[in-house]
Amino acid sequence: MLVVACGGGGGDSTPAPPSVLPLPAGRISVASPVAAGCTGGSTSGGYFVNAEVEPFVVADPAHGNHLVATWQQDRWTNGGARAVMTAASFDGGHTWSRTLQPMSRCAGGTLANGGDYERATDPWVDIAPDGTVYAMALAFSGASGQASASAMLVSRSTDGGVSWSAPVALIRDGAAFFNDKNALTADPHDAHHVYAVWDRLAGANGPSYFARSTDGGLSWEAAHAIYTPASGSQTIGNRIVVLPDGTLANFFTQIDTAGGSASAHLDVIRSADKGVTWSASIRVADLRAVGASDPDTGAPIRDAGVLASIGVAPDGGLWATWQDARLSGGQRDAILLSHSGDGGLSWSAPVGINRNTNVSAFIPTLHVRADGTVAVMHYDLRDNTADPTTLLADAWLLTSRDGVAWTETRVWGPFDLAGAPTVDAGRFLGDYQGLTSNGGSFIPVLALSSTDTSNRTDIYAIELAGLAARDSASSLGTPVAREATGAASAALSPEAFRRRVHENIVRTMERRLPGWSQRMRLDAPPR
Repeated sequence: MLVVACGGGGGDSTPAPPSVLPLPAGRISVASPVAAGCTGGSTSGGYFVNAEVEPFVVADPAHGNHLVATWQQDRWTNGGARAVMTAASFDGGHTWSRTLQPMSRCAGGTLANGGDYERATDPWVDIAPDGTVYAMALAFSGASGQASASAMLVSRSTDGGVSWSAPVALIRDGAAFFNDKNALTADPHDAHHVYAVWDRLAGANGPSYFARSTDGGLSWEAAHAIYTPASGSQTIGNRIVVLPDGTLANFFTQIDTAGGSASAHLDVIRSADKGVTWSASIRVADLRAVGASDPDTGAPIRDAGVLASIGVAPDGGLWATWQDARLSGGQRDAILLSHSGDGGLSWSAPVGINRNTNVSAFIPTLHVRADGTVAVMHYDLRDNTADPTTLLADAWLLTSRDGVAWTETRVWGPFDLAGAPTVDAGRFLGDYQGLTSNGGSFIPVLALSSTDTSNRTDIYAIELAGLAARDSASSLGTPVAREATGAASAALSPEAFRRRVHENIVRTMERRLPGWSQRMRLDAPPR
């Protein structure tokens, strides 16, 4: 792990580095362990050897030096990866042991061990209070959107993530359904309870699906829908967090296609009985992202335009963040934040928190430290130049005690995003990234791209030490939180803004699931 001492502060006046920085020393991925030439039986698309993307990380609640990370290994051009990797560290991220999860054929999956699938994606991990580690992924055969089979697989480890059980299928469907975008939560107050959520698409409808274990992952109850939107709507990005009183909150994006136009909003549903029954949906905010792209060439970046990130604070407060273009009147995405002080029953008006509002900001990831400090990591393009052969990006960490005054710290950059694998027509680092904490340090685990076409991306753990919790009265300069209701001078008309949001949703979902717009009876996807 690379350890960076941070002095805090951080206004907008810090001069940007003049050129691409060498990639950091904290690399945790290694040369691909997948057998050369393995396709798992896939007959369409291509794959990038040594392209590791979409990481996630968690710290053991009882032993902060115990970290477990996961990522996609060798990303395909048209959905999924050749394998999913997990990695465990017992020294705070300085050394790691790595495991190919047998959730796809190229990682050792077979009919006998439950991993007989061509591809795997959407890796996720969590650690229970008793130290049991869980790994989850979507496994499927065929290209994304044309899968002949899809399944949600879970494995467990009782030695900290060094060795693992065979994967268990929470659900397995044929071509009539597609299971997508999963997350798993080990109940932090009860080691027996583990929760998994995802969306399950069938025709023009995609409900939130849920499976639960009450015996520490030894067995799972039957998967079933816990929220079903109207026909022509679907959920995506479901994730459960557990409040201090044991209440579950499932946070998700809902996409609606009524009237032939796509729109999106963020919602939560709550359960006071560990997932047996659920409330009606509660609106958090509209989601009005337009998507990031290369400002010089127009080439798209595959970002988190229809996804969001959530965390729970020790006092039970919920924090949510996402990409949204309302602050610029539809010109570019910023990073927005909303807070609930009553367990998700009501939410504050969104505010913008990214420091540089003149460039696109994307893929926000949120984590709340044990002392209540909120952190949001994101990428932006402030250091990009007019050179059309490069796309300079940076990763940033924003921290706050109150959601009003924020400190900005550079995680790393600039790096050349143009070197990232091109996935479904967009430069791809992942739909999400990883962020956790150990004591007073935040630990981003993120994908960074290089200019080496034989090794386009790697996963890095970068410990940001010395980010002390501060009150809003601290000397942080002018608070950067902005009411998310204003519009820039070059704002689009309301109708043009709605059209851009629609186009971004359709473009994003077509990348994930070719044929999505036809399924939802929408216009042909924009190019």
